[in-house]
Amino acid sequence: MSKPAFTFPGQGSQAVGMGRDLADNFVEAREVFAEVDDALGLKLSAIMFEGPEDTLRLTENAQPALMATSMAVIRVLEARGVTVAGAASYVAGHSLGEYSALCAAGTFSLSDTARLLQIRGRAMQQAVPVGQGAMAALLGLEMDDVKAIAAEAAQGEVCDVANDNSPGQVVVSGNLAAIERAIELAKGKGAKRALALPVSAPFHCALMAPAAEAMREALAAVEMKAPVVPVVSNVLARPISDPGEIRNRLVEQVTGMVRWTESVSWLAKDAGVSELYELGTGKVLTGLAKRIDPGLTAQAVGTAEDIEALIAARG
Repeated sequence: MSKPAFTFPGQGSQAVGMGRDLADNFVEAREVFAEVDDALGLKLSAIMFEGPEDTLRLTENAQPALMATSMAVIRVLEARGVTVAGAASYVAGHSLGEYSALCAAGTFSLSDTARLLQIRGRAMQQAVPVGQGAMAALLGLEMDDVKAIAAEAAQGEVCDVANDNSPGQVVVSGNLAAIERAIELAKGKGAKRALALPVSAPFHCALMAPAAEAMREALAAVEMKAPVVPVVSNVLARPISDPGEIRNRLVEQVTGMVRWTESVSWLAKDAGVSELYELGTGKVLTGLAKRIDPGLTAQAVGTAEDIEALIAARG
């Protein structure tokens, strides 16, 4: 039996109050939040615990905040004998969650990960003027249909497939007008729903090229170690461990598609993983896992209660 895989949530899972329960109950969590605050020169933990929501939702805040909560869970588990190397066979994260996964597996230090995500969030936000880009979820269509819709909707603009989240849940990203055309085309082709997403920038599409360059520069400047377990890369949907390749794939990931369906399918079918633990805020990936492969058991671990239950279950 393969050991479980640890997964780490992406943007959209943030919520005011995130991490507070962990900080109230565990000194290790408080230490994580303090280190992230110091690294950013910003009282991010106060924004996480108390809001305001619109400040937390800013990409440059949401990304390190989600990572910090995931790492707080990891540090609490480690202090109780549940380590990534000992308990997990692989790590994987959705978009920014890939950085959380790499931090958990020891590739980046916590402070470097926080700074990288602040840079990433800022660069993604600045790549496209507000109001010029958009993303939309197209639900109930096959991937080939979505690719065809994106190609037809582009009309000389950008309309890329951004996230393959689960069968029947695919997200497109690009210029506002192109995304609006994609929504109408999807409705005409039998989508169950096609709706614009409340995001501040069109992530994971060609418009993010300036942010990819910013990350190339930022990643070149930080120390990277081989992860203690392989990371399943978003853009490859297979595991990698070489720091040089990880760096290159993280640059590609800014403009590339998050191949989450394929990543989870690889874990279940090729690696024989039967259990996923989603570490951090929310239960988005836990919900997607069941839709991708009904044979998987998935569990979210984000609160003191969840952590105690996991430790008790491991005996």
